[in-house]
Amino acid sequence: MCYPKWLSKADLNFFPNNVRQTILHVISLAHWSLIHSRSWAANSSIQRVRLTVERDQAVTKASHLEEITRIKDARMARTPPHHRANYIPFERQFILELMAANGWSLAQTARIFLVDPDTIASWLKRSDDDILIKTPVPINKHPKFVRYIVQRLKILCPLMGKKRIAHFLAIAGMKICSSSVRRFIKNPINPKSPTEEKDGGKKPDHVVTAKYPNHVWHIDLTIVPTSFGFRTTWFPFFLPQCWPFCYWVAVIIDHFSRKIIGFAVFNDQPDSLQIRSLLGHAIHSAGQAPKYIISDKGPQFFCHAFRKWCKRKKIRPRYGAVGKYGSIAIIERMIRSLKSECARRILIPLRQADLRFELGLYFAWYNEFRPHQGIKGKTPIELYTGVSHAPHKFNIRDPNLNLILHVAYLHQRPHLPVVSLKIAA
Repeated sequence: MCYPKWLSKADLNFFPNNVRQTILHVISLAHWSLIHSRSWAANSSIQRVRLTVERDQAVTKASHLEEITRIKDARMARTPPHHRANYIPFERQFILELMAANGWSLAQTARIFLVDPDTIASWLKRSDDDILIKTPVPINKHPKFVRYIVQRLKILCPLMGKKRIAHFLAIAGMKICSSSVRRFIKNPINPKSPTEEKDGGKKPDHVVTAKYPNHVWHIDLTIVPTSFGFRTTWFPFFLPQCWPFCYWVAVIIDHFSRKIIGFAVFNDQPDSLQIRSLLGHAIHSAGQAPKYIISDKGPQFFCHAFRKWCKRKKIRPRYGAVGKYGSIAIIERMIRSLKSECARRILIPLRQADLRFELGLYFAWYNEFRPHQGIKGKTPIELYTGVSHAPHKFNIRDPNLNLILHVAYLHQRPHLPVVSLKIAA
């Protein structure tokens, strides 16, 4: 472990407990005061002051990441080399990619990742070895329909072995090796019978199912912290859940298409009147009111004023079942994507207008460019409008086909990629 030059390890051990606790309290108090001062500067009318706050946030985050890396490297360095865990093949590929992207030498790469330079050299020599180095997804992975064809052929012709099946498929125009045929046969697909699907897929009568756009809406609240967390060492051991320590974000999503209908950013926990105002703007923007609104039993939704407002709008409020999984899973999954794909990849600004702009960009990308597994790979705007924006489908089996992968970024945001394929001239 690294200590300041004027402080030895023995001196640190002789510090009394109250001094060590004081150090933690001072750091937490400094963190609290920094957020307050930055929140004032972030709302300044002077652009230079606002840019200074953004720079300070970036410098602080970079400094914290460097310190985290230094501590982890120090722990790894104290472990004998022959006792350290080996890098898996995927990580070795990533290390070689970083080495190529940054122009590191063997010695630099070995020093950064705490390995011997000869190890890096051996990885480069054996970069085509599938056992030593692998990509996360095999480049030559077969589509799922190939597995289905092999398994059906084995069922219909059980006397055919793996090589015979591979040869017959090669004659039919599908090139596949015998080892892949053996792997597909060992992992069969066992589809459910129609009776099992009918019985297992039967839903209770009280479950609300979206049948068309704007039929069922979900609404929920989440917290987006402006820093890395809320905990502090002094009473009451956490920071208040309000600005400038965090924002409250309300999101409305259409169940049928997964489209974001509307959102709002609040400095503290909104009340029922603010939520009803947000829903009113969303209804005006969508051109119609939903038949159902599903939410949790928060005080904003589970109150007489909200139910009265829903009755006046001819909306039926529904509430997620307490303790049951899946009641409001659609919007909870969307909020999880919001935090993992946006909130944790940017510096959360201390100006509410800036955060609203960043969330607006993410939700626009979410609606127009992000495919969803729950709606069979479509984007929410395609299912909501009923108009498919999918480009021309390419025949990947055409040997003369040459495609160019084009990756753009929405409004120059690296976490919002827009992927397209073009035929090479």
